[in-house]
Amino acid sequence: MPYPKLDRDQLDVKKLSVRKNKVYIEKDQVPITQKPAHLSELGQQLIEKTADRIRLARNKKKSVMLTFGAHTIKNGMAPTLIALMEEGWVTHLSTNGAGIIHDWEFSFQGKSSEDVRENVELGQFGIWDSTGFYINLALIVGAYEGLGYGESVGKMISLEGLQIPELSGLQLEAIQNIKTNPELAAAAIDLAGVIQKFKLQAGFMSIPHPFKKYSVQASAYELGIPFTGHPMFGHDIIYNHPMNHGAAIGRVAQNDFLSFAKSVSNLDFGVYMSIGSAVMSPMIFEKALSMSQNLIIQKGGHIDNHYMLIVDLAKSDWDWNTNGEPPMDNPAYYLRYCKTFNRMGGEMHYLTADNRDFLLAIYQELAGK
Repeated sequence: MPYPKLDRDQLDVKKLSVRKNKVYIEKDQVPITQKPAHLSELGQQLIEKTADRIRLARNKKKSVMLTFGAHTIKNGMAPTLIALMEEGWVTHLSTNGAGIIHDWEFSFQGKSSEDVRENVELGQFGIWDSTGFYINLALIVGAYEGLGYGESVGKMISLEGLQIPELSGLQLEAIQNIKTNPELAAAAIDLAGVIQKFKLQAGFMSIPHPFKKYSVQASAYELGIPFTGHPMFGHDIIYNHPMNHGAAIGRVAQNDFLSFAKSVSNLDFGVYMSIGSAVMSPMIFEKALSMSQNLIIQKGGHIDNHYMLIVDLAKSDWDWNTNGEPPMDNPAYYLRYCKTFNRMGGEMHYLTADNRDFLLAIYQELAGK
């Protein structure tokens, strides 16, 4: 017998417009000309070394991947991330579910970041209509269209809306594809169920995003650069909303993981930068690299010349590249993400820095500013 489940349909979902926010993108965005504030001499040397490796990777048409936690978005770094894409320095961006949400909320209403302590006490944390409704709907539509997690949301922001199919067409498509393309049939059924439950009208659903120039996802979509989202079930506020659909999230997240792995497979002589992501980035990277090695080994090759720079605020005096993995009695051993990346072969360096300082420094070094 299935376990009893909480009924999200009974939640008191309030309007996003009444929520108090702590970050306002127009006021808090960091301009690309701002100088880094707290980089050490060693940090600057690593910036220069990393920039040289990025130039080499670009010349060789290899992947330059930038994976980051949600604070990179929340800290107003969209202008720098967009500039790195527009000027051709990065080929793939990726973040977690919260990074996707902050980027969307900034583009939709120009502000984000609620008070978690206060709103949990009130039974209101994450229970907001627009964020839960639109992001979940974009993912359900995107799953039907065969898109990834970040691509689905980026497309909605870029087009400022979603195309809702005719219910009868979805039902017919499900019947016609049940044997030949069951994935499409299932996604069509999921979308049809949502259309019925929420009484959605067929046609283009206009969703204005007046601040979309600050959206990294929308810029990536328009530039044709993969921006992949890597969520974990229950980690993000969109799971609180009745529109949330687990099967659709699974489909778009799987598409993005495989897109991420495809970029990793082109990482020999490429660059992987991980910023402020202690769990998501190392976990998806090690699986993606293992799959990539498996396929390349079958062809007689191997990925050995990848360069990894790991950036976080935690201090570590251990030289991971020279000394390898520290002994268990050294506190550096418990920087789990460094330990994971150090086991991935190639060349790895760790930089203690604020994500704002690092991104400004690497962009300005690459752009010669």
